Parts: sequence; structure tokens; C-alpha cells
Amino acid sequence: MRRRLAALAALPLVLGLSHSAQAAPPKDPIGDLIVSALTGALPGTPEFSVRATLYHAGAKGVGALDSLGCRVVAMRTVAVDTKVIPRRTRLFIKETVGLPMPDGTAHDGYWYATDTGGAIKGQKIDLFTGHGSSSMKPLLALNLAKLTVAKAGEFKGCPPV
Repeated sequence: MRRRLAALAALPLVLGLSHSAQAAPPKDPIGDLIVSALTGALPGTPEFSVRATLYHAGAKGVGALDSLGCRVVAMRTVAVDTKVIPRRTRLFIKETVGLPMPDGTAHDGYWYATDTGGAIKGQKIDLFTGHGSSSMKPLLALNLAKLTVAKAGEFKGCPPV
């Protein structure tokens, strides 16, 4: 009987399991799916922080087209550093959920990485607010703020208007 108990006690060592490996928290795939459904992020996609700035049409160096050749879309177009976030990435920015859209509806938090900028380096993004400096007012609290971003997939062509 003692030999059997000793053998059972040694089993984790034989199988290469350490005490810390046994104590690891279990994975929760159902919880991950629920969170991804609520946030729109892909399951297992980590969120990360970026510093946001704002830009608008009419400012120096801002044209009507983004770096993909698509029309910039108010409250949807985001300029990124392509080394951090590839162009054609759909992003979910939870701090923008509920903000007023130009058509009066509430923002759903989804943005489209279609633009780049000379000052956008590393963990920075530039949110396009619309036409004229007055379009920045609803988002002024987000200017120079840290935002939580999750990659929520990719898209082809130009982002929806």
C-alpha cells in the first residue's frame, strides 16, 4: 500500500508537472467568448493602451483621402503607426461607445485603421473627428488621453461610410 501511495505522489514529477503548473488558473473559453461578443474583439485578443490625439478636415496637411486612397470618415477613420496596428484593421475603442455621431446616433466603438501620420509613432493613434475644429468638441476629453483598444478583425476595401 505504501508503495502505491508513493508512486501516486511521484506521478506529477514523472509526468513533468510542477506544483505551480497544477495551480494555474483554468482557462475560461466561454467567458472569453462572452467578453468578445460584448466588446467586438476577437476571442483571446488582448486589449492595449494607446495615447489618442484628434484631427479634422481643414487642418494643415489633412486631405479628403486617407493613406489607402479612401475618403476619410468622421468618427470612423483612425490614423495609426503601421508597425503597431496594420492598416485595414478594425478596432474597438471602448471609451468612444455612446459618443454622438455626426448623424445624431450613438457611436458603437468601432474605428477603421486606414490612415497614417508623420507624428503617429508607437502606441499612438489619431482619431478623425470630421470637418472643422468644431467637430472635435464631443471628443475633446479623449485628446491626449490613454484609450483601451482591441483589434476586432480586418476589412477589405474602404471602411463603411
